[in-house]
Amino acid sequence: MPLCHCGVVTFDVATHTPVPYQLCACSICRKVGGYGGSVNLGAIASSLDVKTGSDDIRIYNAVLRGPDITSQQPGTSDTSEPQPQQQQQQRRAASERAFCGLCSSMLWVFDPQWPELLHPFASVVDEPVLQAPDEMVCVCADSKPGWVRWPEGRKEVWGRFSERDESIDA
Repeated sequence: MPLCHCGVVTFDVATHTPVPYQLCACSICRKVGGYGGSVNLGAIASSLDVKTGSDDIRIYNAVLRGPDITSQQPGTSDTSEPQPQQQQQQRRAASERAFCGLCSSMLWVFDPQWPELLHPFASVVDEPVLQAPDEMVCVCADSKPGWVRWPEGRKEVWGRFSERDESIDA
């Protein structure tokens, strides 16, 4: 059963992909998931059953904004003045990242573009033991920094999240 680090939030969910198959390297997943991004499972949204800790679940809708000085590649120069974040164009993502409000463990991501899907973070699944995938799907290669390494083995790499979504890492 998936659970957060402190053990307060537990949940069950039915899955059609019970292996950690997708590594997302968008700036959001790298910043909330750590190192190279977030590894997700595919699940059926309507099957989500929060067993404990529902009052401690918080939702984060990421801030999407235009390029800033932190996205500049090393060794390049930008002659324009960086704008304060509040002056840049920004909006909130429609996707909802659920996390434990007590220990900050990322639990799952839900996006209304695909209302039938839910993507639990593999990092919260201790039982049952997950099997290694035969092939990884690595998404958002266009925003992956050079120092982040894709996993070894067979993989399918996408520049963005999907053909439908052009702004996952805006």
